[in-house]
Amino acid sequence: MSEELATRLTDPALVLAILVAISVFATLYTLVGPYFARGDLDKRMKAVSTERDLIRARERARATAEAAASRGSLRGQKNRSASTIVERFNLRKALVDENTMNKLRAAGFRSQNALNIFLAARFLLPFLFLALGILFIFGLGYLEKKPFMVRTLVVAVVGYVGFYLPNLFVSNTTTKRQKSIKRAWPDSLDLILICVESGISIEAAMRRVSEEMVEQSPELAEEMVLTTAELSFLQERRQAYENLANRTQLDMVKSVTQALIQAERYGTPIAQALRVLAQESRDDRMAEAEKKAAALPPKLTVPMILFFLPVLMAVILGPAGIQIAHTFK
Repeated sequence: MSEELATRLTDPALVLAILVAISVFATLYTLVGPYFARGDLDKRMKAVSTERDLIRARERARATAEAAASRGSLRGQKNRSASTIVERFNLRKALVDENTMNKLRAAGFRSQNALNIFLAARFLLPFLFLALGILFIFGLGYLEKKPFMVRTLVVAVVGYVGFYLPNLFVSNTTTKRQKSIKRAWPDSLDLILICVESGISIEAAMRRVSEEMVEQSPELAEEMVLTTAELSFLQERRQAYENLANRTQLDMVKSVTQALIQAERYGTPIAQALRVLAQESRDDRMAEAEKKAAALPPKLTVPMILFFLPVLMAVILGPAGIQIAHTFK
């Protein structure tokens, strides 16, 4: 039975039909998907509101704990948000380092549940991929002509891919999020500069800019709303600016937060600093666009050689070849 199933699954006609079906589905999804895409603005704003409530609750709990500690009646509370898998296998100690939460925050996953899901995925996916690799390599007979060590190595590589897949997902999500923030950051600095020069406080300026930038970059609007909430609830305003820089992990954002921190510390005006930083951000964005434009011709060389030149040669030499064939015939 297993040999018959393996024969059917390895049939070239079946494999070709599956690949064609996947290609057609991917093409249709690419073309039709944007028309049915629904904006997740409401979901993002709800998440921001939840994060704001968490900040408020955390600050109240901290204040209550400090008051209780001053009375000598501090009691520890058990963290009930950890999932069963994380608690049972102690995944926090094994997989979490100091940069794990920063990476998740940079990708937009700030809740404790996100960390639990990430750890559970890193724990379960290697076993799942190992099982699939063993099934296909040893059960269905793929690579049966290869030596045993080669097949074992392939299974191990498949298991490692399952272990690395959550990190790859978080990295790709972070890259897309940072790209959206970088594209809208110079415009947001210009709007903040206008608001500050008109006499509005930095909290009100960020809140107003978040409302204006929500269509262009929901990620940036979300970060500004969170920063506004932290400026309202945290004891040190410097911590709110540093949290913004840590969540985005962008140099242009870090430079602006440092300027804001210095303005808060020394009482210096920030309008001129924001104007200079906005110009630098626009220059960086233009330099990046020019860099991509300069790298385009070398990237087009290989596709032109593989796809355009054969078709061009067929169009040019095709009629001559047909006439020569008729002449000799």
